Amino acid sequence: MIAVIDRYLLREVSKIFLAVLGTVLLIVVSLLMLRALEDINAGALASDIVLRFMGLRILSDLPSLLPPVFFVAVLLALGRMAQHSELIAFSACGIGPIRTYRALFFAAVPVALLAAWLTLHVRPLVVGELMQIRTLQQDEAQQLFGIKAGRFYQHDQGRITLYVDEIQGGSRLRNIFIHDQREDVTKAILSREGLLREEEGTGRQFVTLLDGRRYDGKPGTANYAIGEFDRYSLRLQPRQADDLQSQKRATYPTQALLVSGDLKDLAEFQFRLSSPLAIITLTLLAVPLTARSPRQRNTWRMFIAFLTYISFFNLQRVATNWYESGATPPWLGSLWYQVAVLGLVLALVLPTGRWWRRFRPASTSST
Repeated sequence: MIAVIDRYLLREVSKIFLAVLGTVLLIVVSLLMLRALEDINAGALASDIVLRFMGLRILSDLPSLLPPVFFVAVLLALGRMAQHSELIAFSACGIGPIRTYRALFFAAVPVALLAAWLTLHVRPLVVGELMQIRTLQQDEAQQLFGIKAGRFYQHDQGRITLYVDEIQGGSRLRNIFIHDQREDVTKAILSREGLLREEEGTGRQFVTLLDGRRYDGKPGTANYAIGEFDRYSLRLQPRQADDLQSQKRATYPTQALLVSGDLKDLAEFQFRLSSPLAIITLTLLAVPLTARSPRQRNTWRMFIAFLTYISFFNLQRVATNWYESGATPPWLGSLWYQVAVLGLVLALVLPTGRWWRRFRPASTSST
């Protein structure tokens, strides 16, 4: 059964956590809405899937938002209690840091479990769907009647590059260039004019070049075949949804990463674990970073808390990159930065704390 003190701390932290999370989500939604409006205006996103796209983006970013939001919530809750001398009253009643940690973990553990479920199970599915939406929208925008003059378009994972200098009447093309790298021999096709057409019945779309030249060969060699043609058609293949998931490691199922021996797969798995573990680590840091009395100066502690937040999440990406590149040994992993930041902050803060001075030798305090 949860004690009264534990329920009180849990309620205070939960209220501030929900308030901070709501504020952050409101800011994120506003930024996503602005970005979505820009994409709609540019034709990169359909207006009928905006809400779905924004919901997926929020689910994708939520695991990364939970650790800093919870850290700020705990700091604000303990800071408010310190200003009202509630922490001093707790100490007078025998409620020290250990008991405070117990109450905080009643809130931290559920949030960490939520972050673990989101990052290990939900986020790979969401990222895969986001990639599918983005890629299919891009393919649709780049299909024939969405082509704009004076721009390069890439298809088939960048193996085909298309350029049209001028479009007349919506279907007549002028000065077309195609670079095809789908086979061992690279092809460069040029034509002064061409057509945009759609096959009846199937809806497949083609760009057809008229009276042009084709250059076949390998870059860096002089062995090129040059030919002329009267008509050359190229079908622009849209990417399939099944092919999209394999293009980004963030879409891999967690089980596949866990059994993989690839360093990059293991780094991605440990990166997913970093969010729930960060909630626990930052909770351990929040108590010593809070002044227990309103008479104590709290400015430098807040400064250390700010530096902790910045260094913590910057080191996260650095540690992951080092692990992927083999700069750190495999046994060390990519989560060592959490232990390092925790030890460094505790070494800076604890010696100045009131409860820490109880363990100092009496001779040092008498001088």
